[in-house]
Amino acid sequence: MRVKYVLSEVLVGLWRNVTMTVAMIITMAVSLTMLGASGLIYTKVADMKQLYFDNIQVSIFLEKEASEQQVADIRTKLEGDPLVREVNYVDKDEAYKRFQEMFRDSPDLLSVVKAEQLPQSFRVNLVNPEEYKAISEQYSTVEGVDQVVDQSRVLDKIFDLFTAGQNIALVAAIAMAVAALLLVANTIQVAAYSKRREVAVMKLVGASNWFIQAPFVLEAVVAGLIGSVVGLFALIGLKKFLFDGALSALQGLFAPVSWGEVFVTFPVMAGVGALISAVTAWVTLRFYLRV
Repeated sequence: MRVKYVLSEVLVGLWRNVTMTVAMIITMAVSLTMLGASGLIYTKVADMKQLYFDNIQVSIFLEKEASEQQVADIRTKLEGDPLVREVNYVDKDEAYKRFQEMFRDSPDLLSVVKAEQLPQSFRVNLVNPEEYKAISEQYSTVEGVDQVVDQSRVLDKIFDLFTAGQNIALVAAIAMAVAALLLVANTIQVAAYSKRREVAVMKLVGASNWFIQAPFVLEAVVAGLIGSVVGLFALIGLKKFLFDGALSALQGLFAPVSWGEVFVTFPVMAGVGALISAVTAWVTLRFYLRV
């Protein structure tokens, strides 16, 4: 009987303040959508960093006048270096083939560059790609070396942009969460005020605080759960129309978002939405509901 009463009061409360309930659901949905999207972005950037770092190379370009003995000495030193995982030597002909492939759409440039103009190089994969500075410092002064170029310097700038996007999404999610908290608190206050006489009677007949507060807390939890469902559909839309649609041409550059990752995000969103709603409602009632 008590459970039936509590559930009926939850439905009545949601319908009684339907406009504020809808506003609370929408605000919670937007907040949870941004939170879920922010989580996916963090995960994907981490995956991309790992992917790129696993394939990153340090290029050691040799001087045009480097002798065969100098080239052999550099190779021997690299192969014995504990920081180096793999060494590939690129001669002038191989460098020219790569140059042709890279600039195949620029015939004018290809016509003026000859194989002998391109430097020999060693392409080095590191055991720990983040130690590229040690390699640069160690080999930039070796005889026969012209310069040491590391791809991660460029990638660092790209990842800085991604990190900025992560932070912006997280800040926006936090701002929306604060708005949702305030809206939940305001909705619960209005609901409690509209039922102040019923609450007074229940107090007089000996009803416990838990029994009185339960419908209000569950009302907020239901709104939070509905908001998380709406947020899930929003994430599904983002994957379908943004990641698999507008950004599909960039799949080779960005780690793809799988359906599994989207659906795994939902329990987190539902848990956060329900917990925030329940705690906010309970705290609000503790300070507001006085009979």
